Amino acid sequence: MTPGSNIPLSAARVTVDVAAPVRLDVSGLLLTADGKVRSDDDFIFYNQPSGPGVTYRSGGGTSPDAITVDTAAVPPGIEKIVVTASPDAAGQTFQGIEPTATIRNADDNSVLATFTPPQLGTETALVIVEIYLRNGAWKARAVGQGYANGLAGIATDFGVTVEEPAQPAPAPVTPPQPTMQPPVTPPAPPMSTPAAPPAPPAPPAPPAPGAGKINLDKGRVSLQKNQTVSLMKGGRPLLSQVKMGLGWEPAYRGKDIDLDASVIAYGPQRNHIDSCYFGKLQIVQGAIRHSGDNLTGEGGGDDEVITVDLGRLPQDVTGLVFTVNSFSGQKFTEVAKAYCRLIDATSGEELVRFDLTSAEPQTGVMMAKLIRQFSGEWEMTAMGDFVKSRTVRGMVKPAAQAL
Repeated sequence: MTPGSNIPLSAARVTVDVAAPVRLDVSGLLLTADGKVRSDDDFIFYNQPSGPGVTYRSGGGTSPDAITVDTAAVPPGIEKIVVTASPDAAGQTFQGIEPTATIRNADDNSVLATFTPPQLGTETALVIVEIYLRNGAWKARAVGQGYANGLAGIATDFGVTVEEPAQPAPAPVTPPQPTMQPPVTPPAPPMSTPAAPPAPPAPPAPPAPGAGKINLDKGRVSLQKNQTVSLMKGGRPLLSQVKMGLGWEPAYRGKDIDLDASVIAYGPQRNHIDSCYFGKLQIVQGAIRHSGDNLTGEGGGDDEVITVDLGRLPQDVTGLVFTVNSFSGQKFTEVAKAYCRLIDATSGEELVRFDLTSAEPQTGVMMAKLIRQFSGEWEMTAMGDFVKSRTVRGMVKPAAQAL
């Protein structure tokens, strides 16, 4: 979907989940015809997870938070449910971490539509999509309206009474707690100022795909954990064939470390398609190939390399998660200098690098993921999430939850 577009809903119960490279606080507000809540009970979020016809579900930090709307249970007088999101970290903006909302049939989890708001910058909260009633039929609209004053600004705009703390909170991790006072609509204009209205004046030229995201325009990118880079340069996909090199060294001299690099391919509903590892060196008709097993980790350079021909990947492959496992049971506290790097398979140029800077006493780690966006472009996100698993088979479920 694009900003302002809408679709009819083919299901009475729909779930909207909102995913991003960082953890988000997601909420839903039930609005009347005048665009306001009836009371603070219509603000559905972490501390108030259910209301009439609308429920909140936490992803627990491993999967996206979600709002489910049962249109048959929405009370009379409610004409719209807006789904909002804000970064969990205090003061963080959406620049470079554009979220993607996925609208699903809540009964069978099938995808009805997806939407990624473009050109985000200083926004600290967003109205992403809305479920609304028009001429007796329920529809969904892509919005993407940003606010520079956080979730409190959105809540205030829609009539929720928010108590601000007397002193700034050190690092709030949940949306502000609404009071139980009835909403008061002030005679003055709303306190919040939208930072990115849904239908801005047309610019002189259309923005390039991936605008506002970290991309490859300035050359090699070094990622930190949870950061994302768009594989675009000059507004166009830079390459079609890439190599993911994974390397490591023993933490203690003279002690070999036998790790196995793998990649797991998923479909649009996080369904497992196939896994490529030392025991299965090619998958998806050869579009993904593995270099073979390295038994020691000794020596410079990449220990194992996985080549991905993005141009040949079937359309039903929308996510790739790159993992490293210790089949022998050695923990990652015994590993040093673990990294992954994305390479242009044609020129050999290193494009993106992620160095693992911490370790946990586990036998598996999810290093990075490549996600095909709704626009067709690919994005790489650094992960560095540890899992108790000695084989790629044990990584399939946690990797799916991390997409």
